[in-house]
Amino acid sequence: MSNSSSIISEFLLLAFADTRELQVLNFWLFLGIYLAALLGNGLIITAIACDHHLHTPMYFFLCSLSLLDLGCISTTLPKAMANSLWDTRAISYAGCEAQVFFFLFFIIGEYCLLTIMAYDRYVAICKPLHYGTLLGSRACAHMAAAAWGSGFLYALLHMANTFSLPLCHGNAVDQFFCEIPQILKLSCSDAYLREVGLLVVSVCLAFGCFVFIVVSYVQIFRAVLRIPSEQGRHKAFSTCLPHLAVVSLFISTGSFAYLKPPSSSSPLLDSLVSLLYSVVPPAMNPLIYSMRNRELKDALQKLIQSLVLQQE
Repeated sequence: MSNSSSIISEFLLLAFADTRELQVLNFWLFLGIYLAALLGNGLIITAIACDHHLHTPMYFFLCSLSLLDLGCISTTLPKAMANSLWDTRAISYAGCEAQVFFFLFFIIGEYCLLTIMAYDRYVAICKPLHYGTLLGSRACAHMAAAAWGSGFLYALLHMANTFSLPLCHGNAVDQFFCEIPQILKLSCSDAYLREVGLLVVSVCLAFGCFVFIVVSYVQIFRAVLRIPSEQGRHKAFSTCLPHLAVVSLFISTGSFAYLKPPSSSSPLLDSLVSLLYSVVPPAMNPLIYSMRNRELKDALQKLIQSLVLQQE
């Protein structure tokens, strides 16, 4: 194979199974997870759009989060399902670029949005009298646009830098979707240090967002504990628990994937771990929010009842 990445016309993704029976089983498993994510996030978006009681900053950000979840899981699972169904590992060069770009776009946008949602909970509980001023409709739109814009710029920068490197170590990607660390393993140039530098900066930014979330919740817990009534404390906590659970799921799965010891790494294990942070959060987030949020649960019940009545 030539030392130039321009000669590579396709990449070979890692297969979860070698036998046809297990490939078909993988397809049905992925299809079930994908449909559950589509249904859950789609219901949340529709319920928030149709119920005027949910037209508040918290639910505006939740609607945006569901859109990002749909985009994130739609970037990886459909191709994995198609490869399992048609017994192939191939993905085109352009398709690999698209996967890298859109996955980073949605995953970074989601992390930024979760950080903004922590600020929303902080203002709602610690500065309730200023909530309407600090989180007006224009401010919410600007914050959401900043989260999406940050994801776009981050993804564009990393995608352009990664695929500008010469690749000479084959075209087999040890992952079920195109991911930057696996693409870098194929590079034969010292220029990959540029991408490593970008990844270090990314880790610093991610840590900064994590610190912001932690500090916000420290302030929130301190404010909640000062509430005299037990009912008031419970109500305040109930508005934070879904977001805190989603943040914990997102950070724990991502940290486990990227911070596990290299000695315990293997292609199949890496793919299974990648499922945790690329597939599990988008599928679980709707369930977490609908189970712990009474207003959203009531809106979903009304929506489902209206859909059932329309069918009758």
